[in-house]
Amino acid sequence: MSLNKVRYASVDVIRGMTVAAMLLVNDPGDWGHVWWPLEHAEWNGCTPTDLVFPLFLFIVGVSVSLAIVPRIEAGAERAPIRHAALRRAARIVGLGLLLNLMAWVAIPEAHLRIPGVLQRIGICFAAAALLAVDTRPRTRDAIGIALLVGHGVLLLAGGSLDPWINVVSRVDTTVFGHFVYITDPATGRGHDPEGLLATLPALATTLLGMRAGAWLRAGDTRWLIIAAVICAVTGWLLQPLWPFNKNLWTPSYVLWTGGWSFALLALFHVLVDLRGWKPPGRAFGVNAIAAYAGSGLMVYLLIALGVTAPLYQWAFASWMTPLFGPYAPSAAWGVVFVAIWWLVVRWMDKRGIYLKV
Repeated sequence: MSLNKVRYASVDVIRGMTVAAMLLVNDPGDWGHVWWPLEHAEWNGCTPTDLVFPLFLFIVGVSVSLAIVPRIEAGAERAPIRHAALRRAARIVGLGLLLNLMAWVAIPEAHLRIPGVLQRIGICFAAAALLAVDTRPRTRDAIGIALLVGHGVLLLAGGSLDPWINVVSRVDTTVFGHFVYITDPATGRGHDPEGLLATLPALATTLLGMRAGAWLRAGDTRWLIIAAVICAVTGWLLQPLWPFNKNLWTPSYVLWTGGWSFALLALFHVLVDLRGWKPPGRAFGVNAIAAYAGSGLMVYLLIALGVTAPLYQWAFASWMTPLFGPYAPSAAWGVVFVAIWWLVVRWMDKRGIYLKV
């Protein structure tokens, strides 16, 4: 059973541009030479790259609001919708675990990791879908606020927000042991940017998207703009308490990135839905998970075959580095990688092939 009954072209375009940005930042030619806008902040801070994942989760919330809420309001049976949402969430989480397993097999220096991007997306989608089925809009708003406040209090009560010793990292170490993104060899403490505790405020980001979806359905662009300003300003002002931090998914980070997400949705709604613009991105948007997972499998296969390094050196670094320096070929590799997958998803879109996880 499909969960996508109502579609706005603007949502597909934003989702697609977000997936393209994910591929771009995940696939430089040389990890030692990454242009700063394509890097995450080392710890505190928010680069353009740090806007990408929360924007995707925000759009997950918008999509749930557009696809599930109208069916509930129309009197559809709730149990089948719950079951379909949970099955889809389980497939997304399972695909994320499979990608982690493939990375562990393909990359000699890699270790097995349990959390991941798709795992967090699956969990947030499941929670948002169940809340869409069983709660009212005001209840969802209250839950989002409670998640933000509760997570903020927990961060402060846990002591320092520094790497390794913050409460988020301590929980990841306790729950997952060494099966996390990175482990401090000196102390044995682990941390994962998509770990367990920080998934709670990530759900708050998804619930902001659900609120945006409700306004989008109502055609109330004004409230999208108002929310963009309020969230961004509030997030900025909260930095003395909680600095912007993607790894910890701090309250200021949720609100700051939420403000940008509201603004982008309002902009693209006006340009795409109301004025009929057709920017690139839709092809990625209608095959988002397939493109993300397929590109990941492609990367791991190339690494396992020993092709990546010599191909990058021959096609990019050997002639571009003397002319433009080492950062240009690294970025060019990522751009070409995205272009290849754009051709793939565009071909699929033209033939009506949509892989639903």
